[in-house]
Amino acid sequence: MVARINTVAFRGIDVQDIDVQVQMASGLPAFTIVGLPDKAVSEARERVRAALGAIGLALPPKRITVNLAPADVAKEGSHFDLAIAVAILADMGVLPIEDISGFAALGELALDGSISPVNGILPAAIHCNGRDLGLICPGIQGCEAAWAGDMDILAPNDLLALINHFKGTQLLSPPKPGKADDGAHYPDLIDIKGQESAKRALEVAAAGGHNMLMTGPPGSGKSMLAARLPGLLPPLDAEEILEASMIQSLAGVLDGGGLTRSRPFRDPHHSASQAALVGGGHKARPGEVSLADLGVLFLDELPEFQRAALEALRQPMETGRVTVARANAHVSYPARFQLVAAMNPCRCGYLEDPAQACSRAPRCAEDYQAKISGPLYDRIDLHVDVPTVSAADLSLPPPAEGSAQVAARVAAARNIQKQRYAHHPIVRTNAEADGALLDECATPNEAGRALLAEAAERMRLSARGYHRIIRVARTLADLDVVSGGGDASAPSARIHIAEALSYRRLMIDRNAVKLRA
Repeated sequence: MVARINTVAFRGIDVQDIDVQVQMASGLPAFTIVGLPDKAVSEARERVRAALGAIGLALPPKRITVNLAPADVAKEGSHFDLAIAVAILADMGVLPIEDISGFAALGELALDGSISPVNGILPAAIHCNGRDLGLICPGIQGCEAAWAGDMDILAPNDLLALINHFKGTQLLSPPKPGKADDGAHYPDLIDIKGQESAKRALEVAAAGGHNMLMTGPPGSGKSMLAARLPGLLPPLDAEEILEASMIQSLAGVLDGGGLTRSRPFRDPHHSASQAALVGGGHKARPGEVSLADLGVLFLDELPEFQRAALEALRQPMETGRVTVARANAHVSYPARFQLVAAMNPCRCGYLEDPAQACSRAPRCAEDYQAKISGPLYDRIDLHVDVPTVSAADLSLPPPAEGSAQVAARVAAARNIQKQRYAHHPIVRTNAEADGALLDECATPNEAGRALLAEAAERMRLSARGYHRIIRVARTLADLDVVSGGGDASAPSARIHIAEALSYRRLMIDRNAVKLRA
C-alpha cells in the first residue's frame, strides 16, 4: 500500500505541485527519502522520527521509502516535514488515507511534535484554493492562509491535535484572516525646509512612478527627501496587496499573518552584493528589487555600490521582473520598483562649495561619477541637484504644505493615469507606458514636439531618453490638470517638455567643472 498527500515546491513566486508518496515494505529497517531532496529535506527523517516519538508513536521496523514526485525537480526547504509525517501516519493507519487525499500539507516539525512556521504559506494557499485542495499548515500561520479565500484550512499547533481532529476527538476551528496593518507612518514632508525644487521633483516622481537621482553635498537632505516618498504614494489596491504580501511570505518577512497595506520601502546598505540586490544565492531567494516590488528602492551613496550590482539593476528597471538563472535553478520574481538614489557630486562631496572647494576637481568628480554607467543614468527620469540648505532657510518657520497635501495631488494624478490606461491592465503609471501606448496617450502637442526634437539633437538624447522625457512631461501635464483643472486627455505642452528636459542629466564636462571649481 502507498499513502499519498500533496505539498508544493516554490520556483520563484510560482508554485509547483509535489506528490508525497510513502511505502512501507518488508526488509531491514530503513528510512529513505528520494526525489532530489536537499540537505534540509533529507534531514526530515530525523525530525519526523523524533516528532512521532514525542506523541507516543514509533516507526514500524520496516523499510520506509518516501518519494517526492516528480523526481527530477529539486526539493528545497523544511516545509516538506509535515507532508512526510502525515503520509507516514496514513500508511500506519493512524490517519484515514481517503481524508488526507484532499489536502496539501506544509510545515516544519519540531522534535517535541509541534509544527513550526515556514515561508510561502500565502502563495501555497492561493495555489491550493485554485486546485480545490484544502491546506494543513502551522497553527500560527492559519490566519495567513485564510486570506486565500473560501477553502478548508487545518492549522494545528502539533501533530497530536491534527490526529485528534481526524479521529473526531478534537475539532480544529477554521482560522480567520489576520488583521491587515493600517499602513506605515512615514516622516512628513513638512519637516524639510528649503529644497523647493527637490520637493517638486519628488512630487513628480510620486505622481508618475519615475526613477529619481538626487545629487548634492553631504547634509543637504537627500536621504530625508527619499524617506518621505512612500508617504506621498497612494495605498496599495487589493491586487497589489496580494502581490506584495506573497513576496513577503516567500521571504519570511510577513508578520502576524496579516497582509501589508504599506508600500514597501527598501534601503539596503551600499555593501550589498549583486545577489542581495537582484536575488540569487544557493536557493535563488528574492532580492531587494523584489522585496521593493510596488514600492521604493532607495540606494544611498549610489557610486559606493559594487559596479556589477548596479549593472544588474538595468534589466528589472525596464521589464519590471528579474530572472535568476543558476545551474540548478531558473526562477523569476516580480520587480516593479521605483528607484530613488542619492549621491555626492564627488568623493569629498564639496565639488561646487566655494568655502570647501574640492582640491582634486575636476578629476575627483569624473572618477566618482564614472562608477555609474551611462546606460544606468539613461534609465533614470529625474536628475535633481540638492544644494546645501542655508542657515537662513533653516531659521524659517515650517512649510505650509506637508505630505498630506502633496499626497492628495499625487493620488488625483494617479487616478487620471488609472483611467487612461484602464484598457491596458499591466500599465499603472506614465513611467510604464511604452510603444504604441505611449504614442497614443502621451504624445505632446506640436510646439512640444518641436522643442523636444531640437533638444534631442543638441543634448544627443538616446531613444530611451527621448521617450522618458515624454513620460515625465505627461506626468507634469496630469499634475497641472489636478492643480488647475482642464482636460486630462489634452496633450502635454511645450512648458511640460521644457520642465522635463530640465530634469535630464548631461554627462559631466571636464572643462565646465574646471570653470566652476
